[in-house]
Amino acid sequence: MPLQKLSAFIDAICRFVICNDSSLRGQTVIFNPDFFVEKLRHEKPEVFTELVVSNITRLIDLPGAELAQLMGEEEPKLPGGIGTASGFFRSLMSLKRKDKGVVFGSPLTEEGIAQVSQLIEYLHKHLRMEGLFRVPGNSLRQQILKDALNSGVDIDLESGEFHPNDVASLLKMFLGELPEPLLTHKHFQAHLKIAGLMQFDDQGNKTSAPDKERQIEALQLLFLILPPPNRSLLKLLLDLLYQTAKKQDKNKMSAHNLALMFAPHVLWPRNVTANDLQENITKLNDGVAFMIKHSQKLFKAPAYVRECARLHYLGSRVHASKDDLDLLTSAGSKELQPLKSQKRSRLDPSHREETQQRTEEALKELFHHIHSMPDSAKKKKLIRQFHKHPGTLTPGPDAPTPPVQRRTRSRSFSGLIKRRMLGNPLILERKSRDSTPESERASKENLHLLQRPPESPASHGTRAKLKLSEGRKEDSRKHLQALAPSTKEPSV
Repeated sequence: MPLQKLSAFIDAICRFVICNDSSLRGQTVIFNPDFFVEKLRHEKPEVFTELVVSNITRLIDLPGAELAQLMGEEEPKLPGGIGTASGFFRSLMSLKRKDKGVVFGSPLTEEGIAQVSQLIEYLHKHLRMEGLFRVPGNSLRQQILKDALNSGVDIDLESGEFHPNDVASLLKMFLGELPEPLLTHKHFQAHLKIAGLMQFDDQGNKTSAPDKERQIEALQLLFLILPPPNRSLLKLLLDLLYQTAKKQDKNKMSAHNLALMFAPHVLWPRNVTANDLQENITKLNDGVAFMIKHSQKLFKAPAYVRECARLHYLGSRVHASKDDLDLLTSAGSKELQPLKSQKRSRLDPSHREETQQRTEEALKELFHHIHSMPDSAKKKKLIRQFHKHPGTLTPGPDAPTPPVQRRTRSRSFSGLIKRRMLGNPLILERKSRDSTPESERASKENLHLLQRPPESPASHGTRAKLKLSEGRKEDSRKHLQALAPSTKEPSV
């Protein structure tokens, strides 16, 4: 079926890329690079048109009237003073043909493109024919083929009844009988400006060398706002002419020769002659030749338009032009700022309290677990770890403070454990500085009591309190005795 063939052509436009998402790495994903562009075009045409036109005006100078014509707000002003209103009778006849289902002379539709695609598919197989599109075909066979296309039936072009020149001439006839050129009247002034884009020298003076990069970019943007049927048929046509020009050593048809054959049907306004175009005729023909040579690049949306459309749907900020895309490189580092802010938000007071509570519960479970273990070397080692790293009993999100800084006494369970097991930090420091064999022996005895499993909770608590109080009194008494001789005056 013709619609099936058309869908095959459309599917061929989509490309295969590898998704760089780390979660999908190693998997091949079928993806249309212009997916978000097409989605934006269909769902939000006003936003899409504003995005594209703003970038077109960045590349070419369009005064108010010409910009209004491009936007469809004013009637296009064509060369020779001819406007689209003069073609009223022609448009009325085309509407009557459309109602009858006639393909030739009617506005473009998907059904009409499906019929014409049969001609394009056939010509792809006969690109080596010398004088293709230049040598006319048989008028009688062309009329038979035209009636068959208007009736909407499938045609067997491979039967040998028709010649490639018949099919090529009929394709040009179809384009010539369209109510307006394939590139539309609204875009005529824009194409003239694109054909005049030239490079500049180091002094800023315009040269005679075409600025191909800007021309390609402008055509990519301009093709994006073509009506969908026009864009679909233009893609099929330019691809056919590109393949034909590649075989110019056989068919003698270069891109320039093909542009002379198709510019009047694709770009020239209707009801104008070469005299009306005057000096613009060379620009228009060269413009069509340029489209043929670079047709493989013209139907891809510019990278910044793709990025703008993607960001529009992914909830990020939308960039208005190519200049804004340059900020993406620096914005990559700024994307890490939300992550940093999330980390900082975790340190709010409510989160600190929750973290402290969980830490105390974990330490409580760890403490009971260690003391419930039977006497062993492993148990002794774990208890030594408590002595070596007292700060781990009460961790917090703030930075560690100097060990000599006086802190308020914690009433939490973990603080009680630390005070009972390790004592006051200042007293411990003095013990380590003024330690004696007897005090070391007392500390070992206290450690032995802690390592021994308790007989009962009440007796163990009472015994631990008595032992700690006696140890502290003994230590303070010895400390005072050690300091007493230093206070006496030296004898003569």
